[in-house]
Amino acid sequence: MFDFLDSDWFNITLQVGFVIALVYDIKKYKETQEFKYMVNIFTTIGFAIWMLYPYYTSYTGWQEEQKKVMITHCGDTNSTKLCKCIDEATFKSYTYEEYIALDKRGSEYTKWLDDTKEDCLDDGWF
Repeated sequence: MFDFLDSDWFNITLQVGFVIALVYDIKKYKETQEFKYMVNIFTTIGFAIWMLYPYYTSYTGWQEEQKKVMITHCGDTNSTKLCKCIDEATFKSYTYEEYIALDKRGSEYTKWLDDTKEDCLDDGWF
């Protein structure tokens, strides 16, 4: 239902929104020297860190060499759309250390994999 939360465009829009809010509050603080704008600045920075930290850790948790070496979910044929989608979902959902330590035969992982395959094959909005 909230698939847009995982999209890169949503993350970029959040970042732009935080920058606009910060610039506005900094401008207002310089004009008025009111304490409420300083509170807004710190609140916006704190909320940005809280919201965007999971997205950045998902992108920085894998090095390029690790991505290339990782065994894809579809075997040797990594060229299909489904395989690329599942691999990208893996990179976003797990760090490299979490993925290596993960029980690939466990029920939690198989449920995640089934849900991811369903999401990757679904072209609709909902």
